[in-house]
Amino acid sequence: MAEVGGPVVVGAAIIEDGRLLAAQRAEPSSLAGGWELPGGKVDPGEADEAALIRECREELGVTVKLVDRIGADWPIGPAGVLRVWTARLIEGRPSALEHMALRWLGPSELDDVAWLPGDLPVVDAVRPYLLRGR
Repeated sequence: MAEVGGPVVVGAAIIEDGRLLAAQRAEPSSLAGGWELPGGKVDPGEADEAALIRECREELGVTVKLVDRIGADWPIGPAGVLRVWTARLIEGRPSALEHMALRWLGPSELDDVAWLPGDLPVVDAVRPYLLRGR
């Protein structure tokens, strides 16, 4: 785990049948309505992967298996980083427990939603995984 000056946020690129799960933020008001990959902040002393599995359970009510790390650290906010993994659903169907809405997007639909600025470059990096179906 690299030391960073701001928060470490983890995100899951959950892929099923060549589609990516997108989640629409409900809060804070400055981000509400924007689309993101599910995930959240890593708690002190928590491993990135454990935090991501926990966040998917809390936000979506699902158990995921992390597969591939996408890129390195993606800068977000003034000093934070986003760390993203592709993931597969192991148990449950995603529910919008903490989001306004969820959408499954195929490769040609990725530009149909207003991604939050920090997630946008990651979505472009995930596109090839959708075309491979994993």
